[in-house]
Amino acid sequence: MLCAVCIAALSSQTYAQTEEEMKAWMDYMTPGDIHNEIAKWDGEWAEEMTMWMAPDAPPQKYDLTCVNEMVLGGRYQTSVHKGNFGGMDFEGRSTLAYDNIKKKLISTWIDNMGTGLMVMEGTWDPKTKTANFKGMSMDPMSGKEVQMREVFTIVDDKTQKMEMYMTGPDGKEYKSMEILLKKK
Repeated sequence: MLCAVCIAALSSQTYAQTEEEMKAWMDYMTPGDIHNEIAKWDGEWAEEMTMWMAPDAPPQKYDLTCVNEMVLGGRYQTSVHKGNFGGMDFEGRSTLAYDNIKKKLISTWIDNMGTGLMVMEGTWDPKTKTANFKGMSMDPMSGKEVQMREVFTIVDDKTQKMEMYMTGPDGKEYKSMEILLKKK
């Protein structure tokens, strides 16, 4: 399948004809500083996950593993997460991108405990080494989309923390997940 940008360029015949247009394409397709930062996160990680199924629910704890790998010439990072949830094998996959035009991070998530795709957009703060994402996900219990928020922090070269927040049925946000990642 051709990429949407390629199809749009070919079908509308707006492909680069001038030096300025060629530079715009090159700027769009060339990995930059944020891509180099993301590449530092490649490798194998141990994950300590804590989940809350509702605001007043007791925490559930799980141990998982994660392997991150930059792909397509350093433009995207793919991740494979594996573990066991109460006797059920778990596998999740994510893709992390930085869109040079939007100036935003884009994260996708799929796993074997659902059939949907979660997409979140966010910003990167190089001073605090924190990404703040917002997006929507399906709630299987209500059958409706719910707002999600994620805070991803680089603690140090071998430690990362991900915090996920959901909006509950009462409209209030609560922490639904925290993952502490340690590089192997």
